[in-house]
Amino acid sequence: MRKKRRQGIIFGSIFLAVMVTAGVPAVTAGVGGNRKMEKDVIKLPVVKPIGKMSIEQAISNRRSRRKFKDKPLKQRDLSHILWAAQGITAESGFRVTPSAGATFPLTLYVVIGRVDDILPGVYRYRPEGHCLKAMSDKDLRSKLALRALGQDMIAKAPVSIVIAADYKRTTDRYGKRGIRYVDMEAGHASQNIYLECESLGLGTCAVGAFADRIVKELLGITEDPLYIMPIGFPQ
Repeated sequence: MRKKRRQGIIFGSIFLAVMVTAGVPAVTAGVGGNRKMEKDVIKLPVVKPIGKMSIEQAISNRRSRRKFKDKPLKQRDLSHILWAAQGITAESGFRVTPSAGATFPLTLYVVIGRVDDILPGVYRYRPEGHCLKAMSDKDLRSKLALRALGQDMIAKAPVSIVIAADYKRTTDRYGKRGIRYVDMEAGHASQNIYLECESLGLGTCAVGAFADRIVKELLGITEDPLYIMPIGFPQ
């Protein structure tokens, strides 16, 4: 029995080596068990304390910043900002922002123009796995700005985060009252983005003036957009 088991282990090792050499994606542990790595998924850097600013300083310094330098964002900084808005902080799935009944109606869409080591395009942030899923390979910043009443800061910022919501996730449980809960949650996420940006030496501005339907069509999403938050190095 030991001999057969040893032979099985050796065979398995050889098989795995052949598969990797052939370019077959490795199998990694994911939520709910093992799964293959998906195509067009970008694993973001691990979030570690890097800010040198106290929470009190960040709150005091918080401003809406509308002018950005022509400078790309670091992937590490984008990782921290997305985590601050919707990151998972417990094995139970709880997130950084409070959510009524843990219904988690929000989704973050990232419109990228200039981020180190990430191609331009539209991405969906996945809190599970802390990663980005590619949705489009087009730089849509200028088109998004046009749909936001021509607010040029959206075109010039290296990144914009669109906070969108599926109201049904919450209203199915709380009825019409759930609409208020979703709006409150979006506010929590937006403020966290503000404070994380301040701590990283970045700036943002919460934009609510845009044409909802055509923003949805541009991004190819089904949820309702609530905020557009352009992010970059402030001038």
